[in-house]
Amino acid sequence: MRIIGFEKLTLVDYPAKVACILFCGGCNMRCPYCHNGELVLHPDYFPPFSDDEIFSYLKKRKGILDAVVISGGEPTLQEGLGEYMARIKDEGLLVKLDTNGTRPDVIRSLIDDHLVDYIAMDVKNSIDSYAATVGIKGFDPTSVMESITLLKEGRVDYEFRTTVTKETHKQENFIALASLLEGAKAYYLQNYVPNENTIEKGNTPLSYDELQNYIRILRKTIGNVKIRNI
Repeated sequence: MRIIGFEKLTLVDYPAKVACILFCGGCNMRCPYCHNGELVLHPDYFPPFSDDEIFSYLKKRKGILDAVVISGGEPTLQEGLGEYMARIKDEGLLVKLDTNGTRPDVIRSLIDDHLVDYIAMDVKNSIDSYAATVGIKGFDPTSVMESITLLKEGRVDYEFRTTVTKETHKQENFIALASLLEGAKAYYLQNYVPNENTIEKGNTPLSYDELQNYIRILRKTIGNVKIRNI
């Protein structure tokens, strides 16, 4: 595992838990609104944190930290992810994975081996708009749909989430997403927050009223739908 970012305390990234976040570099998507653009495009620019530094911190914060969030980039591209999670679990901590869902085989293995306690999967858009949204021409969303189905089985605590911009999301997308994610345990619309580190410029957040309109559409098939970043 190559960890190139380390946020030592967060109260918002793991629901109802005190956590720290470990960031991996590299990703197989190029979402224009991605706020970790440098981690995605230039992961080699960042010196890695040593295992000693990270696990020394986890030991010192026993009794304070509840969990570790592994984020990115895309963590499931990393070799040794399962072994790293096992080491965290050995410290008595919960593990949350942030993922784009493109490697359902890895996700399934982590669930089967009881190495992950919570998964937050980014569902970028409705299936017919996926390639344009993730910035990959000809992107095949089959793996994403497989991961959605896997998480909806409910063998691990999870949420789906979509970062929303005016440029990439329209009402017809959310009508399709309501069908795709029907019956999901939890779904969050994350309003885009302007950021200098995005892969591309020119993205725009939505108004509260616009988000509420999409929430009404989604709640026809998904009971727990909420807004973040408003």
